[in-house]
Amino acid sequence: MSLEQTQKKLNEYFAEKLDTFGATAKGVDYNGPEAQERRFEQLAKVIQPAQPFTVIDYGSGYGAMFDFLQKKNWDFQYYGVDLIEKMVIAGRETHADFPNAHFTTDEREVPAADYLLAGAIFNIKLETPYEEWQTFACETLKRMDSLCSKGFSFNMLTKYSDEDRMALRPDLFFGDPLFFFDFCKRNFSRNVALLHDYGLYDFTILVRKDA
Repeated sequence: MSLEQTQKKLNEYFAEKLDTFGATAKGVDYNGPEAQERRFEQLAKVIQPAQPFTVIDYGSGYGAMFDFLQKKNWDFQYYGVDLIEKMVIAGRETHADFPNAHFTTDEREVPAADYLLAGAIFNIKLETPYEEWQTFACETLKRMDSLCSKGFSFNMLTKYSDEDRMALRPDLFFGDPLFFFDFCKRNFSRNVALLHDYGLYDFTILVRKDA
């Protein structure tokens, strides 16, 4: 299956999730709100909120990350980018009362931001070969890096998950945290953090550019 075919199927998959569960954690394929918020907390660690900032939510879904950041009472402009039009429409409708929330399907419409956060965008590879999906992830990280000036963060399912758990889901991508840590150190910044200690079957990488 080509990457284009995979993306088309993923769009259909997530659109169906949204139709089934609505603008909820399950609507973007998280197990529930607790796990979703725990992952958001890791991703947001890249942000220095003392000053007003701009942030891109890359693969934003309906904008749950905006809700998470808004609860912190930080001063920010949020730009949610998602390929799935239904998600973007849901984001706009759900956050119509927030002038600092912006949603689009076209990343070319988004101004360069201080930070970029990307949650769970690499988890489902379907039938794409592992090495091909890993290359796709690396190319996507380069694109993410170009969209922000101060830093970015992302998470992935980890290859240190239980063997039987991984065997049951060949459609998922279980990334090597050491490979992606090294890739980020060599390509983006000397200041990279690998977080793998928050009790879930994934890891988070923070890339800080301003240190």
